[in-house]
Amino acid sequence: MSTPKATEPTTGSKLAAEAVGTFLLVFSIMGTGVFGAFFLVPDAAPAGGVIPIAVALGLGVALIISVYAFGPISGGHFNPAVTIGLAAAGRFEWRNVGAYLVAQVVGGLLATTAAMAIGVFGPEGWLAAAQASGFGSNGYGEHSPGGFGMVAAMIIEVIVTAIFVWVIISVTHPDRPTPFAGLAIGSALFLLILVAIPVDNASINPARSLAAALYGGSDALMQLWVFIVFPLIGALIAGLSYKALFDNVKR
Repeated sequence: MSTPKATEPTTGSKLAAEAVGTFLLVFSIMGTGVFGAFFLVPDAAPAGGVIPIAVALGLGVALIISVYAFGPISGGHFNPAVTIGLAAAGRFEWRNVGAYLVAQVVGGLLATTAAMAIGVFGPEGWLAAAQASGFGSNGYGEHSPGGFGMVAAMIIEVIVTAIFVWVIISVTHPDRPTPFAGLAIGSALFLLILVAIPVDNASINPARSLAAALYGGSDALMQLWVFIVFPLIGALIAGLSYKALFDNVKR
């Protein structure tokens, strides 16, 4: 009698999938929100009405691709807030959280570093202008696309991240899985990014915020804590509340 082949991916494969999936998400932000902004609206980058739509669509499509390509390997988190939210909901083991967070941060940093490397060989003055604009970083006050303050950024990051994590937990529910869950997750990210971009350039993902802020200047780094802490708060709220809100059944 032959021994069945193992189908469970190794820890290394899971972490590689998380890193590559996160890389794709963050690199899509660099392409649409930084490269695209300066190409389409060079005098007003990264402003311009077309840019938020391009960024949101790019992120949504990138997440759909990552979910279907790498999700079967790692579970398809690609975001520290998602990992924390799933752990809080009892859908992911806390002992594996740290390794996933490291992989996600590494993937994001590699994406922005690759964008920097491309920018070095760009048109004269391009890289300096891109970094002066924040290099796709999140921000509030004078660094908010719409001029919103810090409290507004805190509130919206909690709300949009909580909704995003609720959607993920719902469509991947083991007892009622949703067909084409990846499309629902990517569409949710598209919508929520569109909502949040005018307020604070839309985080929802602390790994994305850290990666962009690393090259976005001192102001981006000083404001970074908001875009790490409050998406995680939103994720914890979603994870801890999901069962009480949505898992009640008739007996």
